[in-house]
Amino acid sequence: MTIKTPLCDMLGIKYPILQAAMGPFYTTKLCCAVVNAGAFGIISHTNLLGVDPVKEMEKNIRYVMENCKGNFGVNIRVARIQIDAPALMELIVKLRKEDPEIRERLKLVVTSAGNPKPPAQFFKEKDKDLLVFHVAPTLYHAMKVDGLCDGIICTGYEGGGHQSYERVNTTVLVTEAARHCKKPIVACGGFSDGRGIAAALAMGAVGVQMGTRFIATKECEFHQNYKDFIVRSKDSDTMVCQGAFGPIRLLKNKYAEEHGEILSRDEKMALEAQLDLEAIREDNRKYALVYEGDIDNGPVLCGQSCGNIDDIPTVKELIERMVKEAEAEIRRLNSYLK
Repeated sequence: MTIKTPLCDMLGIKYPILQAAMGPFYTTKLCCAVVNAGAFGIISHTNLLGVDPVKEMEKNIRYVMENCKGNFGVNIRVARIQIDAPALMELIVKLRKEDPEIRERLKLVVTSAGNPKPPAQFFKEKDKDLLVFHVAPTLYHAMKVDGLCDGIICTGYEGGGHQSYERVNTTVLVTEAARHCKKPIVACGGFSDGRGIAAALAMGAVGVQMGTRFIATKECEFHQNYKDFIVRSKDSDTMVCQGAFGPIRLLKNKYAEEHGEILSRDEKMALEAQLDLEAIREDNRKYALVYEGDIDNGPVLCGQSCGNIDDIPTVKELIERMVKEAEAEIRRLNSYLK
């Protein structure tokens, strides 16, 4: 007997575990390893300096099609300043329409960092069989997503990468959403082991999504310096800084210290209006530095779960270990019923 939730049937996977997208970095090889291990891999929205996001997405999809056998998804960031999002949405519809195998296996688009309504309506009109989940950082957002999408990824403040101004933690967010929303909920933010999976299911989620824990695996294409930085870090070694789309959780380094001031939402929107192409390119250069191994002068996206990570296993080893831990924890909890 193993863990099986409605998410497994929904996505056609063995284990209710999603690998988070972590754009602008690549998660293509990681996606393949996750899929081959029985969980659900997601291709990131990649837009490092000099990269054409649309061409890169098609290349990454075809790579995954050739290098694993199960179902997978893609992420599209839909923020106001993400000007390539419409072209990426058109690409997904086109590829699924032209290739029956892609249509069969590319099951899910995860939209994030923006308004869920336009992409949800687009895919409903253009490709109604494609599942759409959206990332929600508060109950308010989760309830909006509930009426638009097929699933909700509730991401708490513990998570790495882009964060909400409201600072709602995962435990609060997931339990609230489970009470008020009807669509399946995937818990994200702070998960790194089987105890976390058991906790997420107890809170009302049908699965978990992890980013930081999957970076520290052998197959992940992130630089070894990045992986080692995570392993040696404590839960108190992250900080929330000002990012391109709002607050962003990073490991503490020179870059993070220089971007430490969190603007208000109104200040951030005013700043966005002043952004020029060169400023965006300069920020992309910093991300490229990190991807190439410079963990001092660029943003090292990382969640607080780094404090619970002390090894770099294969993806298969990690997933199988987590599932066994979760099963043991659920049995232990069941023993409390007398």
